[in-house]
Amino acid sequence: MAAPLSRRTLLLATAIAAGTPAVSYAAGGRPGAAPQAPAALAGPAAPAAWSVRPFGLEDVTLGRGVFADKRRLMLDHARGYDVNRLLQVFRANAGLSTLGAVAPGGWEGLDGEANGNLRGHYTGHFLTMLSQAYRSTGERVFAERIDTMVGALTEVREALRHDPAVLSTDGRFGAAAENVRGSYQYVDLPAGVLGDTPAITLAAWVKPTHDDDWARVLDFGDDTNRYLYLAARNADGVPRFAITGSGAAGEQGLDGTAALPPGEWSHLAVTLADGTGTLYVDGVAVARNTAMTMTPAVLGPLAHHWLGRSHYPADPVFAGAFEEFNVWSRALSAAEVGALRDSRAAGTPAGRGDLASYAFDERDGGTFADASGRGLTATLRRTWGGPSHPGFLAAYPETQFVQLESMTGSDYTKVWAPYYTAHKILKGLLDAHLATGDDRALDLASGMCDWMYARLSVLPAATLQRMWGIFSSGEFGGIVEAICDLHAVTGEADHLALARLFDLDRLIDACAADTDVLDGLHANQHIPIFTGLVRLYDETGEERYLTAAKNFWGMVVPHRMYAIGGTSTGEFWKARDVIAGTIGATTAETCCAYNLLKLSRTLFFHDQDPAYMDYYERALYNQVLGSKQDTPDAEKPLVTYFIGLTPGHVRDYTPKQGTTCCEGTGMESATKYQDSVYFAAADGSALYVNLYSRSTLTWAERGVTVTQATDYPREQGSTLTIGGADASFALRLRVPAWATAGFRVTVNGRAVPGTATPGSYFTVSRTWRRGDTVRVRVPFRLRVEKALDDPSLQALFYGPVNLVGRNPSTDLLECGLYRDAGLSGDLLPTLTPVPGKPLHYTLDGTEWAPFAEGTEDPTHAWFRRSEPRVVLGGTDSGVANPAKDDGTTLLDAIWAAAPFRDKGALVTHVRSTVGAWVEAGLLGEDEGERVVRTARRAAFAD
Repeated sequence: MAAPLSRRTLLLATAIAAGTPAVSYAAGGRPGAAPQAPAALAGPAAPAAWSVRPFGLEDVTLGRGVFADKRRLMLDHARGYDVNRLLQVFRANAGLSTLGAVAPGGWEGLDGEANGNLRGHYTGHFLTMLSQAYRSTGERVFAERIDTMVGALTEVREALRHDPAVLSTDGRFGAAAENVRGSYQYVDLPAGVLGDTPAITLAAWVKPTHDDDWARVLDFGDDTNRYLYLAARNADGVPRFAITGSGAAGEQGLDGTAALPPGEWSHLAVTLADGTGTLYVDGVAVARNTAMTMTPAVLGPLAHHWLGRSHYPADPVFAGAFEEFNVWSRALSAAEVGALRDSRAAGTPAGRGDLASYAFDERDGGTFADASGRGLTATLRRTWGGPSHPGFLAAYPETQFVQLESMTGSDYTKVWAPYYTAHKILKGLLDAHLATGDDRALDLASGMCDWMYARLSVLPAATLQRMWGIFSSGEFGGIVEAICDLHAVTGEADHLALARLFDLDRLIDACAADTDVLDGLHANQHIPIFTGLVRLYDETGEERYLTAAKNFWGMVVPHRMYAIGGTSTGEFWKARDVIAGTIGATTAETCCAYNLLKLSRTLFFHDQDPAYMDYYERALYNQVLGSKQDTPDAEKPLVTYFIGLTPGHVRDYTPKQGTTCCEGTGMESATKYQDSVYFAAADGSALYVNLYSRSTLTWAERGVTVTQATDYPREQGSTLTIGGADASFALRLRVPAWATAGFRVTVNGRAVPGTATPGSYFTVSRTWRRGDTVRVRVPFRLRVEKALDDPSLQALFYGPVNLVGRNPSTDLLECGLYRDAGLSGDLLPTLTPVPGKPLHYTLDGTEWAPFAEGTEDPTHAWFRRSEPRVVLGGTDSGVANPAKDDGTTLLDAIWAAAPFRDKGALVTHVRSTVGAWVEAGLLGEDEGERVVRTARRAAFAD
């Protein structure tokens, strides 16, 4: 594996995905040094292929407003959550002490969905959140938490590199050996423990810590045919001993009568002789079977003698502690067994077991001494052996990675996206390194890539293609992007080669040819693939990667995009241009919006198409902001998984079982809101203002600061003030595609000439001086966006803000908007503002509010447009509103020509439109005259 890299390597690094020069926290990258405020290092900030580059999170300071308010809530979570809970699953996997921490649960625990097969992913997200929080705020607490987590993960990897070591704990009489749940460790006794004895006693002190059925105290046998076992719990929750030479159907057994109390020591013993078996719990006989003809002598020599492990692969490993395990070559009497309850065997009439006797009082090492006199030293082992490479790091065994290589279909209860989880951990470690300069984090990240390369580079190409094409199990998230980012730091050729091993050729080739193959694909499994392809283009120059990513973006936006910027229904894509037909309770998975934002900005680095930033504004100001609940909670991030778009849907901010992928990306989103407010041309000749947000940019390269003062989107514009040194550059101000009511710019109070086209950038080029003030005015209009497959299903927007109806009805709201439309074509006069609540309106008794507000109100993101009669300027003509075959109504045709310079122009247009509809037989002559008279008689807002 790669050797640890010095902090000097960062001088050649790019902070690609975070879009920034790396920052330092510990001098020389030494762990344990006092954290310092982030400071940018010298060096290139972006790949040579990028024509614009982002600024670092530390370069852009958020001012007061909705973004700062949402971030504050998430920062409280970042400060308050116990990181040892996240580390629990990693420490358990390595057999280390979990320090009494309880795993988060949900997707981060063994009892969660699919047996916790995704555990570890959330820790990576949390590391990224902490890294972004530290870079944004400079608060020491975030760097300290990163240090704790990186230190623990370093210890975990070191432990995994070696054979397991005993974890000593307090026992009934002294020290005992603990088997942490999730460690997959067991004790392997030598062959010949039982010999050919016709009679036997087995006795052990155990302290189970979990109520797993069929967890074995012991299992001696060959396979699932010949064995004897003692389980702490059977399917009925009570202890069971069984012996068989013909599998489960032939078991001769003993069942207890009560469950062993978890977290407490219990003494179990089994005697077997002369056809009678007896099971004892805490010295009391609880079961007797006088028809037990099987004995160790009848079974004969057995291959395995395990404590804590079953021969049935699906059975759990025993979780808890062992103290004393003894085997005698005779059946102890009831009195002898009873005496074992009060002291170690050596102090009882029975004495130590003559076949085997283990005290489990070792404090270190990986073996247990046998005090029987037979020298049968036992060894602590992992069920899965150990990592195939010293760089391996995970919260579960390597088995998921191994099994994926032979899978032909998805089964997430066995294999759930192991390379996806590896991506989250890798990304979190790389972000931690770039934020703090901790070389341990870089070494861990580099080691993970070394391990993955060693594993994947030897597989046939056909195997890789099959793996990456498997739904869920083969999902690998944004791992290609993260590997490319790491390659930019390490320069290791194997790392770049590793990134290319994830190519899913049939998908890349189809998208490069602009062939839409998305119908039926899992959305979030595939979106991050394309951000990785853009990064591969950056590193290799291979055009098909960039072409595929651009074409893919165009297949999603707008063809599979909901009005809020989200995509997917039930996590999948349906046919192109089907929007209304996919709306349900499980639409718009939050991760999809997160990943589409990342792809959009990465594409913009190559091609400054304003459509990318128009989408960015849409998704950020609506779905992403609205996915975060406006409630403080140190224990939960309070982020949606799905955002149902059905009528009356109430958002769920504690989804599924918790610690989901969307909560992870939600933590990241809420700590990097400022990442795309400003970009700079690669040569420093231009500054792009992509988003209007209260913030301050420090453009160190040019010695300039830019401060935005705005309450956007409550304010329809922004004021930018230049500070610092004089500098000549072009200021490129985004003109949103929806800004059809004008876009005006002044510099120091003087209007800037030029035409601002919606969906473009308006450029002001000059030598800027301290104190120069740029005022941008972007008048909002109320407008609707129609579902591509049903024009009558519409979403309501005011400027960039999606307004949703708050109404408990589960039926679509029917709304008309033309009745008070102004001469400008603005529909806003039809709505009534709510006093004291900016951007809140009422319409027909329903309050409409910004989607971005993270409430639990039942909402209507879509409504049914209903304009049954021709109403103009608030005056009802009494004429039914006719429609063409394509759904276009007379009112649609009238208002499509807005804005009108005055009422006369409107009346003229109404007359000509009515005439055409009368001539086409869509409207009667008398009806037409009534419509024209209504237009003349009505009063219209400007």
